[in-house]
Amino acid sequence: MTISVLGTPWAAPGEQQFSLPTSLMLKLALGEAPEHVPSIRDVTRGALAAAQYIDGGPVDRILAAFAGCFRAVRPFSAVANRWISGQAHCGYDAVEHATGMSRTLLVRVPAGVSIAALCDSLAQLVSVESVTPNYVAVVPMDAPGRLAPVPQAAPSAQDARAMVRMAEAHAIEPGDSGVVVGLIDSGIARQHPEFAHAFRAGADTVRMEPGDLSPGVQLLSGHGHRGDFPEDRFVGHGMGCAGIIAAEGVAMPRGLGGDCRILPMRALAAARLPGKPHAVGLGAIADLDRALKLAVDLGAKVINMSFGTDDSAVAAHRPKPHADTVAYASARGCILVAASGNNGSVTRYWPAAYPQVIAVGAVDDNGRPTSFSTRGEHVALCAPGEKVLTSAIDAYQLATGTSFAAPFVAGAAALLVAYAQRRAYPLDGETVRDLLVTTARPFAPGAAEGCGAGILDAAAALQALSQRIDTYVAAGDDGGTPEISKEGRADDG
Repeated sequence: MTISVLGTPWAAPGEQQFSLPTSLMLKLALGEAPEHVPSIRDVTRGALAAAQYIDGGPVDRILAAFAGCFRAVRPFSAVANRWISGQAHCGYDAVEHATGMSRTLLVRVPAGVSIAALCDSLAQLVSVESVTPNYVAVVPMDAPGRLAPVPQAAPSAQDARAMVRMAEAHAIEPGDSGVVVGLIDSGIARQHPEFAHAFRAGADTVRMEPGDLSPGVQLLSGHGHRGDFPEDRFVGHGMGCAGIIAAEGVAMPRGLGGDCRILPMRALAAARLPGKPHAVGLGAIADLDRALKLAVDLGAKVINMSFGTDDSAVAAHRPKPHADTVAYASARGCILVAASGNNGSVTRYWPAAYPQVIAVGAVDDNGRPTSFSTRGEHVALCAPGEKVLTSAIDAYQLATGTSFAAPFVAGAAALLVAYAQRRAYPLDGETVRDLLVTTARPFAPGAAEGCGAGILDAAAALQALSQRIDTYVAAGDDGGTPEISKEGRADDG
């Protein structure tokens, strides 16, 4: 069972699956955002109080008519003033304005309000660019998403790494501790022996509360961390991804990202669904978006997103989740990687389906796409995603799902970034996608339509990057310091 079968009577047809009953995301048009609405960071920390009015006009009148009262905050802090108490809602730059970071408000209303009808009414205003219920994404992303303890007779842990040619890749590029991979997930276990040096401080953006979910859903860890270290005590999903990217090789293979560092962003709350013994991660779109923007602002060059919202769960007239934050991250030069989904169908999960995102499917030990891997033209390539040995909260686990294929690609991207930086070569997300896709190895014989170009080959991608840089330099485009002639003058050629 996933959250899609739970009753959510506050939502409109087509969006029963993932709506929160008490909040919505309101994006105002350029020039319409009020200056007085504070950042959620300052409200959470007690520096400012949430706003009780927005425009003193039609927006407020509609909210009052539907909800009676409401509270509004900005989910995104300005990068320039984030650390200045009481000023995190001031000083947004041009990129933050253009992508909507400065103009988006998170509005909380009393329980029982018809969120869908309220959104439809607000959408009619010329001052409103878009409005959407604060959907909830769930991981695992449909079946199977299995996390299992490591049995005594576990399969060779090297198989998955050999498939992506990790050893050969590390011989070319061991990774760089200056390359930061943002991990938007359920959090991590900081005391795990595989990560003595890998974790940066990170943050916790979860603001979900028990009343935000359907009856029968038990929230195990939601609101309350208030920006503390992003610790995961129940789910283990984030730890599974972290091990594939940056494990130090104590009792499992090293992470594919080598010496890279992980910036853990806890954006998925732990919850237990009716009739299910194991915890899952539930993430409100606002919490996930806040984590994504913050990871960018804190210097992540690569971001792994092993979560998603099925397109069928979003009403056709609603904005797609994460569009603005994906645009923001791309504008800042981040390389975005996401799991394609686990429903085995030709469909789209967001954020994987965005063109700025590298969508990753899963293959089995034989190099064939798994039956559960979500397919589609947007899928770029595949990586191992069945019974992958990786880290858990307490020890180790065998992880299955596209959630654990995506971190292989994120790790490979981190190696590409490290190699490019060593050679002073500019590298963007489009170039990384091209390198990974054009060097992917063919699938084993069998049906693979909609699964992308093939299987990740990290070593071949690095070799292709090396050749590209050599060609770039040979053409005289290295952009380096001009040579100095014997006369002491710079020789511009």
